[in-house]
Amino acid sequence: MAEVGGNTVKKAKRLAADPFRHSRGFPDAGVVIVEYGDFECPYCARAAGILRELVNTSDGQVRQVFRHFPVFDVHPYALTAALAAEVAGAHGRFWEMHDLMFANQDKLADKYLMGFARAVGLDADLVVGDPAQPYGDAVEDDYAGAAQLRVEGTPTIFIDGVRYRGRLELGPLRSAVARAGSGSSRLSAGGRPADEPSADEPSADDGADRRRRRAPWSRR
Repeated sequence: MAEVGGNTVKKAKRLAADPFRHSRGFPDAGVVIVEYGDFECPYCARAAGILRELVNTSDGQVRQVFRHFPVFDVHPYALTAALAAEVAGAHGRFWEMHDLMFANQDKLADKYLMGFARAVGLDADLVVGDPAQPYGDAVEDDYAGAAQLRVEGTPTIFIDGVRYRGRLELGPLRSAVARAGSGSSRLSAGGRPADEPSADEPSADDGADRRRRRAPWSRR
């Protein structure tokens, strides 16, 4: 509770985001791939098509989950793009927005995000500015989870909770999926990969340094 102008008001309750809210493939697929990505990262753009093909050609055996890790100190549009994707996701259009932004990665300013929104059937004004700000909590949840796992670059991929360290190519990914098999996932009960990589692992990010970043929404 809080006092405002002599009146007692309730603070808005913050709800944690569903960590599996952005997934494609069969929900009961035997192998779950979790990607931490940034819409302005060129390596993520390349990975997007590869992961899509991996899911589409897996005969229902692979489910892909996307989580946000905007590298905002290198990519000026990464955070606003993540917010736009969250808005689209709230209207059932996440993957359409995801694919459009990665296909047009050099056009992520607000006017382009508004155009992408119209292209997927959304009100353009919803995905930028003040209307998009409440979706920052969901992006923050993903970012915080990534920080706990010492994710430092994008894309970072986990296959059944184990960090993937191979090449981002269809063949090696298929081999890794085959090794993971169709057994139970090693994802934690909270939906986070159970793997705890060491802090001195190299980053996959395109040019970002390896210091622990402070998110722009952080008050710490």
